[in-house]
Amino acid sequence: MTNPLLQDSPLPAFKDIQAQHVEPAISELISRNLKAIDKLVENLQSPTYETLILPIEELEDALNKAWSPVGHLNAVVNTAELRTAYNNCLPMLSDYGTQIGQNQGLYNAYLALKESQSYTKLSIAQQKVITNAIRDFKLSGVALPQAQREQFAKLSQELSQLESQFQDNVMDATDHWHLDVKDSQMLAGLPEQAIKLAKVVAEKAQMSGWRLTLDFPCYQSIITYADNRQLRQQIHEAYFTRASDKGPDAGKWDNTHLMEKIVSTRHQMAQLLGFDNYAKRSLAKKMAKSTEQVITFLEELAIKAKPFAQKEFAELQAFAKGEYDIEKLEPWDIAYYSEKLRQKRFAISQETLRPYFPVPVVLKGMFEVVHRLYGLRVSEKAGVETWHPDVRFFEIYDNQNQLRGQFYLDLFARNHKRGGAWMDEARVRRLLPNGQIQTPVAFLTCNFRAQVGDIPSLLTHDEVITLFHEFGHGLHHMLTKIECASVSGINGVAWDAVELPSQFMENWCWQKEALSFISGHYQTQEPLPDDLLEKMHRAQNFQSGMMLLRQLEFSLFDFRLHCEFNPESSARIQEILDDVRSKYSVTPIAPYNRFQHSFGHIFSGGYAAGYYSYLWAEVLSQDAFAKFEEEGIFNPNTGNAFLHKILEKGASEDPDVLFRDFRGRDPDINALLHHRGLVE
Repeated sequence: MTNPLLQDSPLPAFKDIQAQHVEPAISELISRNLKAIDKLVENLQSPTYETLILPIEELEDALNKAWSPVGHLNAVVNTAELRTAYNNCLPMLSDYGTQIGQNQGLYNAYLALKESQSYTKLSIAQQKVITNAIRDFKLSGVALPQAQREQFAKLSQELSQLESQFQDNVMDATDHWHLDVKDSQMLAGLPEQAIKLAKVVAEKAQMSGWRLTLDFPCYQSIITYADNRQLRQQIHEAYFTRASDKGPDAGKWDNTHLMEKIVSTRHQMAQLLGFDNYAKRSLAKKMAKSTEQVITFLEELAIKAKPFAQKEFAELQAFAKGEYDIEKLEPWDIAYYSEKLRQKRFAISQETLRPYFPVPVVLKGMFEVVHRLYGLRVSEKAGVETWHPDVRFFEIYDNQNQLRGQFYLDLFARNHKRGGAWMDEARVRRLLPNGQIQTPVAFLTCNFRAQVGDIPSLLTHDEVITLFHEFGHGLHHMLTKIECASVSGINGVAWDAVELPSQFMENWCWQKEALSFISGHYQTQEPLPDDLLEKMHRAQNFQSGMMLLRQLEFSLFDFRLHCEFNPESSARIQEILDDVRSKYSVTPIAPYNRFQHSFGHIFSGGYAAGYYSYLWAEVLSQDAFAKFEEEGIFNPNTGNAFLHKILEKGASEDPDVLFRDFRGRDPDINALLHHRGLVE
């Protein structure tokens, strides 16, 4: 039987992919690619785009098409066999990447093409492919002496395994913990849907009563709504000690040593390449020009946000004391009393809004938003093979009825599925050897509450925002018009600009005109009433100073960790986090808090020395949206300008050039502060 991962098909054959297919397929493709590249370099006299870049692109695409579904399945239907196969491939892929990146003959061929007469005749996107590749060769250690090249390759391989192990530990720690509740009084205060879901989870485990887990929807419900303070403390401790040396599973999946090894390995690799630290190495591919610029950006924001945050926390303390006689707010009290204060002040909560956002209505509304903005039509396609019965498949057509992209939608939380929300690519847009265009395909993944009984899956407004965010990433990937794979869609986009299209999409979740069709009560079909929308707007920036400071805490911790890491001192990770908190945190921190031990974004998710990107890109996204506020939120001309100048361009030009082309000027940081209500 043919290995399904070796078949060149427009979409992955998920039902046929078994764990035993993974290693043979990846091994064969790597071997095939390396031989083909050696032969290519050997026979190349005067390289051209057609004789050098296109054959390389073809080889890379074959490997990506095989590996992409494997990585995705490992995240959404994780099994012991698949995890083993996935982890066994990481060293092979790392070694492959290093061999390509350090291939002197290939590097020289790219240099020769860059210096050739034909280079000047190439399109901007094609030139960018070549200049990016030359930069990446250097960042792979191609210019290092042999011994250091080998050391770099070894470190690179170790790093990929360490990062994967970190992620596995977090998933195992999350999946392992549960609390079985027999007395319904313990669940007082929880939303009805959360209680029903806990009942379903218990039944699946063949237990009586209710089962509480660390899946984010369950954790969030308890920490925000459970009247039982002891229960809130119990789940808070379990959640913030996952994969650490503290808490109920102390030491069982402890990431302490892994984190040190990960940061130390990155530091060594950066130093081999001639950078002082990993943060400087990280910025070689980003919009920000220096570590000083990033630190200044973050600290200036923190200084502006802190007085607002202090005032907000003082208000929360006074409220908890006055209304509930709480002398001292503990970490597990913050979300609970914040929600009480929000309800008192604005008479609104996420749970009040939930009935107005059934998944079918939200999806239809989201697709209507992109129809009005860009003239796109999104339609579901039946009969496409997926990895779980809940997964759906959609296609995007433009106003010329051209198929522009396809995507899988996996919305609901379940066991053996990684937490959080993300977009990943299954296929990238590129020009095929036969002259056809390969349709880009995306994976869109969330972790919402599934349907319970006859009641459809109902989203909080925050979850609606999450869905729009990930769809924004998907549109960036799928709507590209660039035909060179390495700068098509999200490929090659500077990390601190990649959040622009996703954060930009979130804005429509707040607009009355859009909410008239994004919302619809699951029983009456009535859209969100004006009085609720008004309350929502009044509550929009509730505690936004505290929230911004929290993001800045993560960003400064990440960036300073990768700037200041000292391999001589193993305690630096906790010390740096403590120092950032001492300067900028206004809320209490539990002594057991080991948040960093499950901070997958920076230890296994590609955001190392780049978590600041969310805030950097928010400046871009809010300033871009301000143009729609000025010209009309569904102005088709403004929508088309954003489509043609940002979404379709991929990484064919630097993001600051694309932004200036759209906005007519450089971005203004005040757009972020204004959006969050942090201006006097």
